[in-house]
Amino acid sequence: MAESINSNDVRQAIDLNADTPKLSELFDRGWKIFEEVDSTNEPLGSNSIQVRVKRGVNMLEEASRMVAQLDLFSRNEELEEIATADLKYLLLPCLLGALSMKQTTRDKRLEIVQTARAYFMDFLRRCKEYNILQFELPNSTGERASPDDASEDGNSKANPFPCPTNLVAMAAQRQAKIERYRQKKELEARLSDVRRAVESGQADDDVTRDFYLLNVRRWVTVCLEEIESIDQEVEILKNMDALKESAAKQPTQLSRPPMKPFILTRDAVQAQVFGAGYPSLPTMTVDDWYEQHKKRGVLPDQGVPRKVAVEEDQDEKDEGKEKGDEDDDESLLKARNWDDWKDTHRRGYGNRQNMG
Repeated sequence: MAESINSNDVRQAIDLNADTPKLSELFDRGWKIFEEVDSTNEPLGSNSIQVRVKRGVNMLEEASRMVAQLDLFSRNEELEEIATADLKYLLLPCLLGALSMKQTTRDKRLEIVQTARAYFMDFLRRCKEYNILQFELPNSTGERASPDDASEDGNSKANPFPCPTNLVAMAAQRQAKIERYRQKKELEARLSDVRRAVESGQADDDVTRDFYLLNVRRWVTVCLEEIESIDQEVEILKNMDALKESAAKQPTQLSRPPMKPFILTRDAVQAQVFGAGYPSLPTMTVDDWYEQHKKRGVLPDQGVPRKVAVEEDQDEKDEGKEKGDEDDDESLLKARNWDDWKDTHRRGYGNRQNMG
């Protein structure tokens, strides 16, 4: 009869392998890489950051395979039955999902976010089984269904105005987000106090267990937020892929030969009699016109002698001067008459409009 092998025997067999790092070392390195990448000021798309992200993902994936071999977690046990040293391995799926989201490969973005969502869902299901925190598990398919898109009998219909039940659901969803945000801030405040004791090495088993449970509860709120963002991004990425496919299927437009100019006339006879149907069509260049008029001697500097032109200008000036003299005499007479009238009539004479 074959002897049964428990998880401690498997753990010892893995740790005794000289070529394989210990499970705790792989997990701690991967967790540290995530915290460094998450808090760095370097561009996320830089080569050094992406190399570290890839290294961290590989470490955490190897640690996940070891945890699966050890069979550390079971649906038949309670949270209190998990050893304190094994509690931190509950964080493996969420750390893998968070590090996967740090990858910046554009042509594989849809695959990256879908893989990260699978990791987050695995973490949330395990936390739900252990009843670590009260929350509603997201849809496993990743399809975002709006309450306005379905009727009571399951048939989809377009409804421009949300019904009262949908408004209640939207209000409940908003309230759940506010509650998650409050829980997250409260857990982060408690974590900052417990972390000091754990990092100093003076924490006992109860403080260490509380530290890992606080991390797990905090990551539940983080994963719920990440899944909502991923679902929105997946929808956008799928629409972009559909647009690219439709654009690729459209046939390329062939270049057309240039169109010849045409004249808008009713028939050919009208075009011959009345021309093109609109005036001022050019028949010669400016130089041709000048040469033609130059030969005829009708240009401004050819038709009239300069002496005659000067005499005509002088006559016009004399006529204008005589006319101006006549105008001056009339103006002078009018001014004198006005002065005489003002001598015999006081100011305002005859204006009785404003008198009472």
